Amino acid sequence: MRIRDRKQAGLRLATLAFLAGILIIFSPCILPVVPFVFSRSEKSFFRSPLPLMFGMELTFAAIGNLAAVGGSLAVQLNSYGRILAIALLTVTGIALISETASVFLTRPFVAFGNRITSFTPNGAKSETVQSVFLGIATGFLWAPCAGPILGLILTGAIINGPGIHTTELLLSYAVGAVVSLAVAAYAGGRILAAFKRSLGLGEWVRRVLGIGVLAAVGAIVLGWDTGILTAISAGNTTRFEQSILDAFGDGSSVSNEGAARAEGASGAGGAMTGPAMQDKAMNGAMTGGAMMMSSHAGSGEPEIEGNMPPLSGATAWLNSAPLAAHELLGKVVVVDFWTYSCINCLRTLPYTKSWYEHYKSNGLVVVGVHTPEFAFEKNESNVKRSIRDLGVTYPVALDNNFAIWKEFNNRFWPAHYFVDAQGRIRGHHFGEGEYDESEQLIRKLLAEAGTGTLPPPITSIRDEGVEAAADEKQIESPETYIGYDRARHFASQEAVAPNKTVKYSFSPTLNLNDWGLSGEWNVRSEEARLEKPGGTIWFRFHARDLHLVLGTAVDGKPIRFRVTIDGKAPGASHGSDIDSDGQGVVREQRLYQLLRQSGDIRDRTFSIEFEDAGVDAYSFTFG
Repeated sequence: MRIRDRKQAGLRLATLAFLAGILIIFSPCILPVVPFVFSRSEKSFFRSPLPLMFGMELTFAAIGNLAAVGGSLAVQLNSYGRILAIALLTVTGIALISETASVFLTRPFVAFGNRITSFTPNGAKSETVQSVFLGIATGFLWAPCAGPILGLILTGAIINGPGIHTTELLLSYAVGAVVSLAVAAYAGGRILAAFKRSLGLGEWVRRVLGIGVLAAVGAIVLGWDTGILTAISAGNTTRFEQSILDAFGDGSSVSNEGAARAEGASGAGGAMTGPAMQDKAMNGAMTGGAMMMSSHAGSGEPEIEGNMPPLSGATAWLNSAPLAAHELLGKVVVVDFWTYSCINCLRTLPYTKSWYEHYKSNGLVVVGVHTPEFAFEKNESNVKRSIRDLGVTYPVALDNNFAIWKEFNNRFWPAHYFVDAQGRIRGHHFGEGEYDESEQLIRKLLAEAGTGTLPPPITSIRDEGVEAAADEKQIESPETYIGYDRARHFASQEAVAPNKTVKYSFSPTLNLNDWGLSGEWNVRSEEARLEKPGGTIWFRFHARDLHLVLGTAVDGKPIRFRVTIDGKAPGASHGSDIDSDGQGVVREQRLYQLLRQSGDIRDRTFSIEFEDAGVDAYSFTFG
């Protein structure tokens, strides 16, 4: 990518983040914060509301940048910070309601303020410092209030590490939010002043604000700010943010997860998802809710895109001793970024395997870089089992730390990079499709390397089961995640309660792409775990194929299940992992093909009922 294009894209994304920050005022999950902003709004704007929001921004920026060095640490800090924030804000609410309590509770602040006033005769800094500290506490409540745009910024920080780009985006988002809240505080101050002038209700206004603060604290303690209000938010401001993303990103769809799935031209298999999606707008055109990009030779000379980066970041190697980029000089190399539960990756595998088998005697080397999306894909034994079952015989580098991913500046699963015998990247392709063009490029690079007479081009590819090509014209359902971090269109009668065992019940009315749980489930960030036998997952979908990524709480423990479609056994429409009666068993963590419809494709209701507890459900994909 050219520097000018990167700068333009960076400016577009910073503007997008700023607009998303402004939209935060319309999000219900910001409601617990508003009383604290209004409680200072009758004071001097530059001495109280503005410093309060500055403190909020400090907390937000700190948590956001901690995500770049350790996502779990940021979560833990935010959890402890929320406890301290709740305590401090409870004190603030009580002080607003009771003047006697205010004098008693604020005595330490007054003492601290007296020290400051020794340096500032008018005492302005005392009020300012108190507002900053209150803002820092409030910031712990604001930080979880994230829509899709903030989610992609923070998850991008986790994948890409700290950097100026991430800081700029966080700053743009925070500035937008501060502008929005500042307008609210200004308006609130004028409203409060009018009350005081016309009705003399200053003391009552202060008490009402105190009650509002305590009510907000109560909502936070009950988990409404990250539960009910966040769920409401997902159905409101998320749509606004998605509209902005559509305008800036030509129709891509975003959720708070993973890296980007690059599909074929029609977006087979799911929506764009994204840890490192800051650069998605720079990398190519969007089509059908997904991104499809390629750079092939065509009839001209393939462009030199740079030298092949090192492979030294691999945590382990399978099917080979560790390989280094310099050791591959003289060979034509295809580097394939994939992960074994990614349906789009699985559908490209028949072609990648065929290229390797067909041309390896002519000097072709394929390196599969397995970069995990889910935590269970970091398990080496899981990957060993999957490559054995999938028939992968070429070298596979386990990239559990995303080190090789970052060296290539990659953004997508699947992604192919084509390297010539001199170690130069001469083309790339993201997603499914254009297999003939990829093979032509491989043949061109082999011919350049003088590796001898090439065999005829491949004429047939064996693709069966989950590896078979999707029926792209029929897909109207996106990839759908079950963990609360990236869940969309959840339609059970109860709201999602993160990390708690809840008895969910089925909603009798499901719109297309709605899904839900029934039974006792614990919904976690990546997956939902069934705690008692008899739990069910429902999905109203439109596609030929339906897949579900499943695992077991105890590796190897069999979990029996039964699938129905529109309430009946699937019959001839069963997938490769169940029989015609819909019966199947989960034994390992992987993608399961549950339906491949043989008849008319229309909106249908899928259900899967588990006879045993302990199953983990991760995501739906379609084909």
